[in-house]
Formats: sequence, structure tokens, C-alpha cells
Amino acid sequence: MPELPPLREVIARHGLSASKALGQNFLFDAQLLDRIAAIPCDLADRAVLEIGPGPGGLTRALLAAGARVTAIEMDRRCLPALAELGDAYPGRLHVIEGDALGMDHAELMGEPFAVVANLPYNVGTALFVRWLGGESWPPAWTSLTLMFQQEVAQRIVSQPGTGAYGRLAVLAQWRSSARLAMKVHRSAFTPPPKVMSAIVHVEPAAMPEGVSARVLEKLTEAAFGQRRKMLRQSLKRIPGAIEALDRVGIDPQRRAETLAVADFVALARELG
Repeated sequence: MPELPPLREVIARHGLSASKALGQNFLFDAQLLDRIAAIPCDLADRAVLEIGPGPGGLTRALLAAGARVTAIEMDRRCLPALAELGDAYPGRLHVIEGDALGMDHAELMGEPFAVVANLPYNVGTALFVRWLGGESWPPAWTSLTLMFQQEVAQRIVSQPGTGAYGRLAVLAQWRSSARLAMKVHRSAFTPPPKVMSAIVHVEPAAMPEGVSARVLEKLTEAAFGQRRKMLRQSLKRIPGAIEALDRVGIDPQRRAETLAVADFVALARELG
């Protein structure tokens, strides 16, 4: 393993500072970063996609764990620091400058890959929903290990009947397993964000037969878009939804937050 200068020294040498506009918050704690890199289990010679590496704190931990890392970074100020890291690990780090939201990650990687990222807060949810979507399953990614604001992380792993339960939980759990892997105190970051953070780990599971992802996404968007209303109101704009509620035995006077993930799956299957 190459001897690397402290990350703080690298940041100071390149005159870097976290950009609020890009949702950046840097992590310096090497032990914490190693723990994050260990969540997906053995990364030796595995392809890993990292979004928003910044100066490369988590990237260091992923490379030290043996991963082959493709990192997408839109802040060109960070590119020289990442280039130095690539020189220290020849052939193991591929850095792409650009916006991850505008790229086809499966095509970019060209092989099964794990996603491990301290996601910029301003694009994290959009990327997550995109990775969970689509009719093709299982996905090209083998696991997602992602840092979110703690509130968002709790929504992803929440259960019916709780205030956090909503569209993100259904999308994350209907054909995947999602767990809260680690909480990260705000003081671990530079600069410290106003909120606490947490890491969610998601692995794809078997996709229920006869269910369209597009239909399920449309259902959850309508149901939770007006979560205070009864289903007979929130779903009335979806053709056949009210009749489908009756056929699967769901009381139309219930609210979306009371339905289990399996209920949404059954309803989506009925709507076909």
C-alpha cells in the first residue's frame, strides 16, 4: 500500500474548500472512511462507482480495500488531487469529469459494479431513485452504499405506519433489501453540515413477477403525493386504480402510509 500524505495536507496544498453550491462536505477520518469502505464486504478487484469523490478521502479507502474505482467528479478543482491518487494506484482509479446525473452508469462501467459514495446532498435522492428504477432487473449494480442526510436515510428504511414511510421506502424495498448501516455525526465533516448523516446499504433482491416498475412508481407518486388524503382521492386519476383496490381487498378509505410494500406490489400487479 502506497504511503500517502494526510488528506488535510493535500487539500491545503491544492487550496480546496467544500463548495456549498455543490453540496460538498469533506470527511478526513481515515478509520471512519475505512469502515464505510468495508460495508459492502470484500472489494478486492471489484469495480466500484463513486460519485462526488471530492479530494478523494473515501476514494483512498476504496483503493486500499483493493477496489478498481471509477469516480465521477464535476468539481474540476478536485481533479489534480485525484490525479495524484491515481498515480499512487496505477491502473486502479479512473476519474471522469462531469455530472453523474447525465451519464449512463451501466454503460460507463461495462461490468457489474458496487456503488459506494458520500453523495452530494443536492443530487443524492435523484441518483438513488434512478438506480432503483427501470424495468430491467437485476440491475448492473450489485449494491449501493450511500451517505445521506439522516432524515433521508430513515425514510429509505422506514416501515408502514411511521411518519418517515413514503415513496422512497417502497421503491427501495419492493425488490431490494435496505438497511441503515451506520450513523455519522455532523462533526465528522468539514465543514460540519447542519444535519446528521447516515449510510444506507441496499442489495437487489428478486423482482416480484407480473409487476411493472413504471406502474409502481406512478402509484407511489400519486399515493404519497397527497399522503393526507384517502386512497380513493389520491389514486382517482390513475385509470382503474379504485377498482383495483377493491379487487385486492384494500379499503379505499385507508391512507398510503398504512399500506405495506406488499400492498403496493399487489396493486401494481393488478393494474399491470
